Amino acid sequence: MAETGHPVLGVGLVGYAFMGAAHSHAWRTAPHVFDLPLRPAMAALCGRDAAAVAVAAERYGWAAAETDWRALIERDDVQLVDICTPGDLHAEIAVAALEAGKHVLCEKPLANTMAEAEAMTAAADRASARGVRAMTGFNYRRVPAIALARRLVADGRIGPLRHVRATYLQDWLADPAFPLTWRLQRERAGSGALGDLGAHIVDLAQYLAGEPVTGVSAVTATFVGERPLPGGPDGVTGPVTVDDAAVFIGRLRSGALATFEATRFAAGRKNQLRIELNGERGSLAFDLERLNELECYEQDRDSPADGFRRVLVTEPGHPYLTAWWPPGHVLGWDVTFTHQVRDLVQAIADDTDPAPSFRDGLQVQRVLAAVADSAAHEAGWTPVPAS
Repeated sequence: MAETGHPVLGVGLVGYAFMGAAHSHAWRTAPHVFDLPLRPAMAALCGRDAAAVAVAAERYGWAAAETDWRALIERDDVQLVDICTPGDLHAEIAVAALEAGKHVLCEKPLANTMAEAEAMTAAADRASARGVRAMTGFNYRRVPAIALARRLVADGRIGPLRHVRATYLQDWLADPAFPLTWRLQRERAGSGALGDLGAHIVDLAQYLAGEPVTGVSAVTATFVGERPLPGGPDGVTGPVTVDDAAVFIGRLRSGALATFEATRFAAGRKNQLRIELNGERGSLAFDLERLNELECYEQDRDSPADGFRRVLVTEPGHPYLTAWWPPGHVLGWDVTFTHQVRDLVQAIADDTDPAPSFRDGLQVQRVLAAVADSAAHEAGWTPVPAS
């Protein structure tokens, strides 16, 4: 038992780079912000480089370091495995952890292939019957403004949905001299901008609308086909085997239209995610570069000042805000992971399946696969298989 009297939930994290750092910060922070029913204990951090993972473990606040994820799963002080590796390792680690009775948090996209995502979901379903929980890490659901938007849509405030438009724009690959990383290799990443960025906006569109994408028509492009090998001799390059950008249209189950754009070649855009929903009676719009704001329009034809209004989502009655600062004291990108930890720990304590589940991650994977198929075969309209 921890000093608070709450049972301890031992956490093991696989991966210590960008996402590993973000998740570590969340595990450190969540129990200090929220009164959690279980107290997370940062038991062990895992990575292949013994020296580097030892340094990261000390820096991020983990009690121990491991170099083999199998050893991490076998630890008696680990009850939850958090997976922040490249996509090619997600399925193997997640299935092994679930079969060992460990709860799992897995970063998006759920896997590199449909077969892997289906195997992970089947393992999660089997584990759920034994009280073992699994969550897909779509952190943007935990932006307070996004959670508020979902509440407004569910309450019918904008009426039946007509159109969703979503973009996720970055520019870190615009320089052709940028080196070849694992994110540019299909065998490691599965896809490029489509899986890295497109997964987020597909999940947000389906989450906010409360319904799935049922079909797509897509194009993708790779603008720079060869890139310098990191640490290699000058002039030596390797092939880029993933997309640099993806653009597609879709239709939701209700018949509403959707448009999506994901690119890592939008010069000047560092991390701009924007989503807008248009309904029969109003609209909502969110921009990640204005993370604490939600644009709302509720139709009032009798008003001469009819138009969008800016809602600063920092009030105590807004999602997640009771634990943070006074109104107007804005939050940052990192809190999305802290909120993710809160929701996962609460679900485990309540003995309920968290959302987004692995099945939610599988649904996103179905859409991504349909996009890739449509683009590869110039197939026009490509149905998304029903779950």
